[in-house]
Amino acid sequence: MRVQAELGEFLRSRRARVRPEDAGLPLYGGRRRVPGLRREELAQLAGVSAGYYTRLEQGQSPNASDAVLDAVARVLRLDEAERAHLYTLARPRTHARRHAAAPERVRPGVRRMILSFGDVPALVLGRFTDVLAWNPMAHALLAGHLDFDAPADPTGRPNIARLLFLDPHMRALYADWPRKARSTVADLRLIAGRYPDAPELAALVGELSMASREFAELWSSHPVADCETGPRAYHHPLVGGMMLTAEFMTLPNDDGQRVAVFNAEPGSPSEAALRLLAGLTAAAPR
Repeated sequence: MRVQAELGEFLRSRRARVRPEDAGLPLYGGRRRVPGLRREELAQLAGVSAGYYTRLEQGQSPNASDAVLDAVARVLRLDEAERAHLYTLARPRTHARRHAAAPERVRPGVRRMILSFGDVPALVLGRFTDVLAWNPMAHALLAGHLDFDAPADPTGRPNIARLLFLDPHMRALYADWPRKARSTVADLRLIAGRYPDAPELAALVGELSMASREFAELWSSHPVADCETGPRAYHHPLVGGMMLTAEFMTLPNDDGQRVAVFNAEPGSPSEAALRLLAGLTAAAPR
């Protein structure tokens, strides 16, 4: 199963970043064949047998106890998001869906909600970062060069991850593009743990890995984190620089869908820039 490979990749990537001396292990000199901790060293520190840990890393211990997973997480120094990811991968849900599902849809109430936000940019993301709907301000902020009605076509919907790595307009929008790129890949890794057998996600990752060396390198490093919600610098082609904070809200009745809302600090130059963009958006023909 794909989830078994995902678990192994994740644990190996985290073993590689823990230096033996930082884990309190003695160094005896000589050249180590692997970076970071060996399997048997991690097993010793976690208080399990080397054979058991090997089976865990190979995805052959689906009934690993909380105590074992917590011990492994402690030795690997996993943060909260990484620990949750470990549990997701070590205890995969049974997914009946093996084939591509019907195209995602936005409930009318959710669509009305983001439209009611007025001059506040807001959009709905599908479970694999497709843009399912956006209000005029989110469209103007993120992708004004695209057709506003593009999310309505399931075969040609904008995808935030694809745009970030393959669209020069989106790349130029982020003042710190490498940080945004890593954050997006880290979020995709969490999604991959939740939907290990989704062909849509496998196709997206395959496409980006082939088309973008930067994506392929980031994906192989296996970052794992929730979407960042702190202030982020934007350089918009119409209104210039802005500092905006994105907040993400998971829709409880819509599997994997999230609403993203972008705000500026009240009274700041960024808020003035958003108001200017709102005026330009209102004047633009649809």
